[in-house]
Amino acid sequence: MTDQIVIQAEKRTVKGKKVGALRREGILPGVIYGKIGKKTMEPIMVQMNLHEASLIIRTLTGSSLVRIEVEGEQYPVVLREVQRDIIYGTLRHVDFMALDLTQKLQTAVPIELVGVAPASFNLAAVVVTGISELEIECLPQDMPERIEVDASVLVDMDSVILVKDLNLPDNIDVLTPEDEMIAGVTYVVIEEEPEEEEESELADLLEEGAEPEVIEKGKQGEEEEEEE
Repeated sequence: MTDQIVIQAEKRTVKGKKVGALRREGILPGVIYGKIGKKTMEPIMVQMNLHEASLIIRTLTGSSLVRIEVEGEQYPVVLREVQRDIIYGTLRHVDFMALDLTQKLQTAVPIELVGVAPASFNLAAVVVTGISELEIECLPQDMPERIEVDASVLVDMDSVILVKDLNLPDNIDVLTPEDEMIAGVTYVVIEEEPEEEEESELADLLEEGAEPEVIEKGKQGEEEEEEE
């Protein structure tokens, strides 16, 4: 859980095209929207130190619960949208959604396959992955940042990991169908490369002792020129 991480921010008065000046000063613009308690809040425009905020934001997933402190008040939030510079990849704007910690939230949590699958040592086998996210519902403070799945259970060609095989806490409700595959093992298919058609045709010509038609025409053309 990352609910103890606090991002320091200030209220922002600059908006529109003038926001570009903030970025040039190393300031990251953002906005907080969502709920305070059970009431929908008015969006709060904020600004943060670009370097400090970037170090934290790059470690977050869509289910990471953090807190933003603005003028002494903390808001529990999750990261909802990130805009980056298309050339340099630096952050340009971030959206945070404030949460009511007493209300369950539906979200998608990334799945991470960890460890080594014994079946991968078989040259005829390859590990394949299925879904990359798990849809869950739980209280914000119970949201996992990611779900780690042990690959060591993939021991042979019959091995498969399905959603129903996951061992999650009782306070997390899984919404993804239980028969969805997370990872499995399959055979490696090796295809033989077909012979080049041109090489095959050339071989046939050489066996017959014939010359390609284009060469014959070229010789005839040369003889006609000499006769002229």
